[in-house]
Amino acid sequence: MTLLVPVRRAPAAWRFCAALAVAACASLAGPVHAQVMRCTDPGTGKVTYTDGACDKGTAVREVESRKTPEEIQEERAQAREALQLKQQRLQIERQEAQQEARQDRERSAARAPADPSRSPECARSRRNLDRVASESGLGNYDGQARMAAAQRQMDLDCLGPQGYAEVERARGSGMANGGSDYYAPPAVVIVPPRRPVVVQPALPVPAAPISHCNVFRCYDQAGNVRPR
Repeated sequence: MTLLVPVRRAPAAWRFCAALAVAACASLAGPVHAQVMRCTDPGTGKVTYTDGACDKGTAVREVESRKTPEEIQEERAQAREALQLKQQRLQIERQEAQQEARQDRERSAARAPADPSRSPECARSRRNLDRVASESGLGNYDGQARMAAAQRQMDLDCLGPQGYAEVERARGSGMANGGSDYYAPPAVVIVPPRRPVVVQPALPVPAAPISHCNVFRCYDQAGNVRPR
């Protein structure tokens, strides 16, 4: 196997890396007794690398010495081990990145405020309020107290602590203005049927007898003045 390398335009570092690449290929895929030779054409200055013999008239330098089968097997084992370690390291890095992303999502979800109106506690409080409201006897004090307690529990579970505090402040303001602390059902006003009103005629009052008269008028016994 021969590798052509244009050394006149390539820096020294690139030539060194190319030599190492050739050496690695020779150790992993080449024959058991592979070696790397550097061949330089004195006329053109072209450099070639080969695991065989250089052409006649070229300057020859041994880059990679001939290795024993044991050394080649050891190098191949070290290469396989390094590849496995690299794969394991990449796998660990991927797992760590996935775990970090999952933790970021959990922290973001924990910082975001949850909607209390969608919680199971809110649904349970709503059902309890409906059950208490459907029961009879809410007109008495005990029924009103149970209704008020169920309403407050639903406010706490469905509005959250902050919303519940605002409702309590509004409720306290209503009590200060004459409101009630408990639930009262709406009053039902029954209007009696309309009936015709019968007005009795006034009875005539008999006039008092006249007691005396003068030139202009007369007076009765009750003191009333009558025309003459």
